Amino acid sequence: MTELSGNQKRKMKSASRLYATQALFQMEQSDAGLDRVRQEFLEHRFGAVTPEGDEMLDGDISLFSQILETAVSYQGKIDQMTDRAIVAKWKIDRIDPVLRALFRAAGAEMVALDTPPKVAIVEYVGVAEAFFPEGREPKFVNAVLDHMAREARPEAF
Repeated sequence: MTELSGNQKRKMKSASRLYATQALFQMEQSDAGLDRVRQEFLEHRFGAVTPEGDEMLDGDISLFSQILETAVSYQGKIDQMTDRAIVAKWKIDRIDPVLRALFRAAGAEMVALDTPPKVAIVEYVGVAEAFFPEGREPKFVNAVLDHMAREARPEAF
């Protein structure tokens, strides 16, 4: 087996964050459980070939699983942090479901994983840019995640 470069490892982690956001969205929309959705992603997304013939990125399976498990375990806490971070008078259940999934995935990394907050913010702003390339959502995500990170890990700032 070949050794992965640092750049390949970063790309795999980024792919895992995108996949985790998609999986959390799918879990909410379909009421499917964590184990079923995780297995579907591992079998059909990681390293799969798209209908156009493009190979999807392999992800870091461990990080993907950690994000999903943590997001589910800490969902109440993460949703409360998100509510406090949203400046508008909207609660998390009123925002776009993709953003809700994104905030839960990012919140999982901030609350219980060892991801530096600034890395989580940059990574999930990138995920927002992938889902909303023309919109204002990435700036909104940046602001909300900054607030969440300062609450979750104030010592990092």
